Amino acid sequence: YGVDMHAFTVIPEGKIGLVLSNDGKEIPTGAILARKVPSDNFQDAESFLNNGGQKGRQTSYITAGTYRINNYAFTITIADMVNIHENMVGIVTTLDGQPIQSGQIAGKHIEGHNNFQDFDIFLENGGNRGLQPSIILAGSYNINPWAIQIEEIPMTDVPIGYVGVVISYIGEDGKDLTGESFRHGNIVSKGQRGVWMEPYGPGKYPINKYTMKVELVPTTNLVLNWANSRSEAHQLDKNLSTITVRSQDGFPFNLDVSQIIHIPANEAPKVIARFGSMNNLVSQVLEPTIGNYFRNSAQDSDVIAFLATRKERQQAAKENMKTVLDEYNVNAVDTLIGDIAPPESLMKTLTDRKIAQEEEKTYITQRMAQEKRQGMEKETAIADMQKEIVKAQQSVEISQRTADAAVKKAEGDANSLKLQVDAEATATKMRANAEAEAIRARAGAQAESTKLNASADA
Repeated sequence: YGVDMHAFTVIPEGKIGLVLSNDGKEIPTGAILARKVPSDNFQDAESFLNNGGQKGRQTSYITAGTYRINNYAFTITIADMVNIHENMVGIVTTLDGQPIQSGQIAGKHIEGHNNFQDFDIFLENGGNRGLQPSIILAGSYNINPWAIQIEEIPMTDVPIGYVGVVISYIGEDGKDLTGESFRHGNIVSKGQRGVWMEPYGPGKYPINKYTMKVELVPTTNLVLNWANSRSEAHQLDKNLSTITVRSQDGFPFNLDVSQIIHIPANEAPKVIARFGSMNNLVSQVLEPTIGNYFRNSAQDSDVIAFLATRKERQQAAKENMKTVLDEYNVNAVDTLIGDIAPPESLMKTLTDRKIAQEEEKTYITQRMAQEKRQGMEKETAIADMQKEIVKAQQSVEISQRTADAAVKKAEGDANSLKLQVDAEATATKMRANAEAEAIRARAGAQAESTKLNASADA
């Protein structure tokens, strides 16, 4: 015997050891990896061979540690562990196993293989080679890269204000849950092939992008602009442009329109089942419907009348869109007419007409101002004359009052004098009467005295 000294086989932390057997039975036709047999982590080569170990690449691997492995019997290759980062998922493709069933794009779901770390269990339970429906989440895994390939992709993000409608490409054909009233595609239960009835709400989901597709459907009010210079952040209207219409009198003109829609969360699967995506909804329904409606609406009116009845036409468009979109499980919130750009030649005519009308109003205003000014000057002159008239009237009235006062004074003096004369006459008369009475009295008294004297003498 010859003895060669070799170092122990050491597998560092974070690594695995892939094993290639240099001896053993032939791998069966159709398989690319040798199955696991008892061998104490390949430290007992005799047990490996006695238990039917196969020559070539092994499904089994050895993890971090120190091993007494015969390097002539087995060749060890160091490989990295599989690390799936946060907010990422691992898409699995197996390189060995049964062929995928006809009509399917991925293998069937297999349990018990511990996230594909025990590939022998996967094979024993009938696992298929190729794309797998299962995914692996964030973490570190001891996965044999000779048996499995891992593609790391981001998790599917459903933002706030959206729901994610799931379209599954794998699974059994499910029973349509929409009934006879909806005939635009099958909507099935979760896990079946087709559009799932229950959409995902806002959040992050580990989705296998090769077996399922998530269509984002906005559940808030969505504004779509038919305008060359304006587009919303959702970019669903990036291919929409200003609508060119032709009026009844033959004038072409441009029209900007905004349509506000709302898709209820429970109606989102029907929209996706019917159209496949939100972009298809816009291009197949909204774009032709809005464009044709306003083209038809413009043809029954001239440009001037269209401009004048904008409010009424906007309301009619809103009601028409509501009726049309209800058939597609979409709520029409509002239809808004934006900028209207009539032909430049017509606008010049309208501008000239408006300028003439405004000039006419200006002339009328100026004439009225002149008339008012004339009236004001007349009133001012009259007011000035009125001042003199009032002054003259006051002077006449003063003179008249002065004359009346003089007359009254003269009359007063005359009356006073008359009264004085009358009083004097009366007084004189009274004095004369008094004197006469006195004389008579004295005469009587004298006569009486004489009579008495005469009687006495007699």
